[in-house]
Amino acid sequence: MSVTTTQVKRAFKYRFYPTGEQAAELSRTFGCVRKVYNMALAARTEAWTRQERVNYNAPSAMLTAWKKTGELAFLNEVSSVPLQQCLRHLQAAFTHFFGKRAKYPRFKSKKKSRKSAEYTSSGFRFRDGRLTLAKMRDPLDIVWSRPLPEGAQPPTVTVSQDAAGRWYVSPLCEDPSVKPLPATAAAVGVDVGLDHLLTLSTGEKIANPRHERKDRARLAPAQRRLAKKAKGSANRAKARQQVARIHARIADRRRDGLHKLTTRLVRENQTIVIEDLTVRNMVRNRSLARAISDAAWAEFRSMLEYKAAWYGREVIAVDRFFPSSRLCSACGTLQEKMPLHVRTWTCDSCGTTHDRDVNAAQNLLAAGRAVSACGAGVRPQRSTPGGQSAMKQEVLRREP
Repeated sequence: MSVTTTQVKRAFKYRFYPTGEQAAELSRTFGCVRKVYNMALAARTEAWTRQERVNYNAPSAMLTAWKKTGELAFLNEVSSVPLQQCLRHLQAAFTHFFGKRAKYPRFKSKKKSRKSAEYTSSGFRFRDGRLTLAKMRDPLDIVWSRPLPEGAQPPTVTVSQDAAGRWYVSPLCEDPSVKPLPATAAAVGVDVGLDHLLTLSTGEKIANPRHERKDRARLAPAQRRLAKKAKGSANRAKARQQVARIHARIADRRRDGLHKLTTRLVRENQTIVIEDLTVRNMVRNRSLARAISDAAWAEFRSMLEYKAAWYGREVIAVDRFFPSSRLCSACGTLQEKMPLHVRTWTCDSCGTTHDRDVNAAQNLLAAGRAVSACGAGVRPQRSTPGGQSAMKQEVLRREP
């Protein structure tokens, strides 16, 4: 396997505490970014209906014209850099759409969309560990929880505010510490689930922490209080932020646990084999949508893939229709039926007794090695009539 030595660009995220003046300036900037993005998207959509394809230059010229109108003169009050950057982001969204890598761009909602603004090097000053944004006199009060790479000069800085009201700044820097790890012969198959978050082909089972369930006693009363508040009232805004704080705490702990798991797997193994799951379809199961979302299988895979790319490892996704649970990992015999309540079973052909999840992980590893050897995709017969994979069967079983 060839290992790339390309320098990795990495975003370092830090908490900061703005003054009242800085918070007001950033809030105005977020609103203007959203306004410009939506107006440019509307203009490009109209051109799309006329079967005209426009690039970044047309909305950029429109922005200059908008600023000269009395109705949109407020756009001059904020830095022009984030406004130009949001147009570049829109251009990237259309590029992905035309390349059939994403859906058509959507309008940004005032309540639901992420509040953020990106500044290029012309829109900020970074000296001696002090970051000052355009249109601001004083530097941001940043909590440098970890140092930036030595001599780092970030080309872009993204400022954001989450639903819980916390402010973050993310400088994008080249990180020389990210280098390919020494090659190893170790490989592992990973079977994800709800009873256990991960089951490895080595036989190890990693418990599902169920962060959302642990905080449900705090979350449910907060949501009930929010539901009782009058819409549009200040008390409703306070109650909404309280719910957001609980969700943020859950997400932080979940993300921290996944980072530790994925880092460990990447460091210990050269090849990691997982199942190619369609989580978006799985969460349509109302009885298990909350549990599946809490397990965060999609986030786990995303972390695993980008860390593997960083450190010269390989992640193989086996086809979702591969019957990993019903296939004997010892002799290869395919069982006709495997009810969901059966957690251990004995092969009729060779007499080997299997743990259902460990056997599935071992079969995934074997299939992944076959993919790595021949360079082709794995697409064996469907595991059940109607085309449901073993993992799709698993999510039909209610949480214990």
